[in-house]
Amino acid sequence: MYVPFISTSKRNIYRRKGGGGGGKGGSSGGGKSGGGSSSSGGSGRSSSGSGSGKTSSVPLSGGSAASGSRTATAYGNGGGKSITVPAGQPFAGRTAGSGTRNNIYGTQTYGSGYPGIASRGVAGLGFPFFFWPLTWGAGLGYGASYLHTHEYGDPNNSSRPGGPMYAATLPSATQNTTLHIISDNTTVVSLLSSVQSNCSSLLSSSISSPVPYNDSDPSAPRPEQAVQYYRASSIALTLDGYNDTAALTGGNDTTQQDVPLPSWVNMTLLDCVNQTIGAAAPLISSANTRWTAPNQQMVGFVALGWILWTLRFRI
Repeated sequence: MYVPFISTSKRNIYRRKGGGGGGKGGSSGGGKSGGGSSSSGGSGRSSSGSGSGKTSSVPLSGGSAASGSRTATAYGNGGGKSITVPAGQPFAGRTAGSGTRNNIYGTQTYGSGYPGIASRGVAGLGFPFFFWPLTWGAGLGYGASYLHTHEYGDPNNSSRPGGPMYAATLPSATQNTTLHIISDNTTVVSLLSSVQSNCSSLLSSSISSPVPYNDSDPSAPRPEQAVQYYRASSIALTLDGYNDTAALTGGNDTTQQDVPLPSWVNMTLLDCVNQTIGAAAPLISSANTRWTAPNQQMVGFVALGWILWTLRFRI
């Protein structure tokens, strides 16, 4: 599995005693954060640049996924067969599902992380991991147009699977490095628990609970600070003080190279957080979903009625 920032040499994920798997989902409809409590312990060890841990069920706040699922699995594999979003649901007719842990990593580009698709921007795309892509908010005039789409609502859209967008701040214990994880509420709360378990020795002790992502706050993380996208651009890792001007230019202009990371970055922390997100981000397996298309339900009811009516005259 491709893991950004990781060299060919072995790197360890640092963990505290007792471990800690994916946290419980956040609040429903964008209320208070779920607090990152752990539902099962995670081992969080590293063997070849990616972490592993015990799987744990993560209840989804906000809207249900296109599959009908109300839960995801931290450290799960995802996968399963792709489905078509049924009529009557948002984005009906688009494909959803089949994304696996092996293709969870994107790049620094917004719109990356879609298996088999090279994209800049997220307009009109499907949902290989069921989760909706991030909405950076703000308006036209701030950066390139590909960063702004209203398809998925504002960051505070409570219909988003996993709930509205939240941000968790991760200050380093040493060096002046501050990272942020941005995603839906459920995912951020779960990942914060996993990161605190795996990377605790590298983090400051003054980590606060996740907060709603407010795009009107001038201090909020911005797309030019993104160092990595995951899970079809539904998760971003950003770095305070980083300014990737290439992210703000040209909708389809891929000729500009991303600005190198600053030399002052605590790469040990960055690697640990990056590996943990890749290993622990909650995934939904379409093989385990319970959604049935409306027309299939109707056929089932009609068939059952016919069977009961026939038996009535045979008894």
